[in-house]
Amino acid sequence: MSLRRRAPVAVALAVVAALSVSACGGGDSSGDKSSSSSSAGGGSKSVAKGGKEFGSAAQKTAAMGTDAKPGQWPRTIKHAMGTTELKKQPERVVVLDVGELDNVVSLGIKPVGVAYTEGSPHLPSYLKGAGAPKSVGTINSLNLEAIAGLKPDLILGSQLRAADSYDELSKIAPTVFSIRPGFTWKENYLLNAAALDRTAQAKAALAAYEKRAHELGAKLGAHKPSVSMVRYMPNGVIRLYANDSFIGTILKDIGVPRPRNQDIADLAAEISAENIDKADADYIFSGVYGNPDATSRSKARGNPLWKNLKAVKAGHAYDVPDETWYLGLGVTAADSVLDDLQRYLKP
Repeated sequence: MSLRRRAPVAVALAVVAALSVSACGGGDSSGDKSSSSSSAGGGSKSVAKGGKEFGSAAQKTAAMGTDAKPGQWPRTIKHAMGTTELKKQPERVVVLDVGELDNVVSLGIKPVGVAYTEGSPHLPSYLKGAGAPKSVGTINSLNLEAIAGLKPDLILGSQLRAADSYDELSKIAPTVFSIRPGFTWKENYLLNAAALDRTAQAKAALAAYEKRAHELGAKLGAHKPSVSMVRYMPNGVIRLYANDSFIGTILKDIGVPRPRNQDIADLAAEISAENIDKADADYIFSGVYGNPDATSRSKARGNPLWKNLKAVKAGHAYDVPDETWYLGLGVTAADSVLDDLQRYLKP
């Protein structure tokens, strides 16, 4: 595939003015929904939950990046949609999801634009160093004209979220896409860092996180308590997050055992309020996506089965911030989750 180069903003504006924009993506940052098609990169359905390339996304992302040495420009970045040439150090970065937002902020960069999630259409409170980026729509509905108006010199996103908009985005500015958000967060971090020439900084942050995770695992000892991850979604769906999720990778790094129905190579298993007993474990950590009243949380907790769960009877069922535990998807959020787990989990 040929290298993508930045076109003049005037041309980009002419392009976006004629477009009705609807970017691909799921309703939340776990990244399990996709658009119907894609003009490049093999489509996004294949990397969504249940897709044939879902399980290999982390390994494939790890092979992406650049051969350029630190400080070397131009550099070519291999990514999910092909290759992109960056002529100089990016200074005006637009991010198309919360994971990319976390990544660039952790590397000391204040993005000029950000696409928010529908369930949390504001700047995450834990990313205090993000500055005041302009909104460029949501992960489900990108505003290409707003992106072009910010005159970015780098756009960071993912194939799963925005494959259908990649061609238009790459006419606005050099665009680098990971395969998907979620359990690939570490690999995505290094890919973003390669485009920003901050690989050493990203590797140091990941090493510090992994050291903390392993220390917590050692503190919990050989007989670690089991952990169940419950998330209340709109329309009555309840998810039990599994190994191939952001929180799943953190629990795996700690070495915490999971209930059998969550110890699977998948994003999550789905249950309803009527069978909330399937969420049982020594500890239960619950999040809510969007408005709690639009979920079945109250119904599930009113079920007598909930009150009989081991974690509930022991006082080990906790509500946790959705914006870090489920929407975070970056090293800053992962560190915040570790803070919470250190406080809650006991040997």
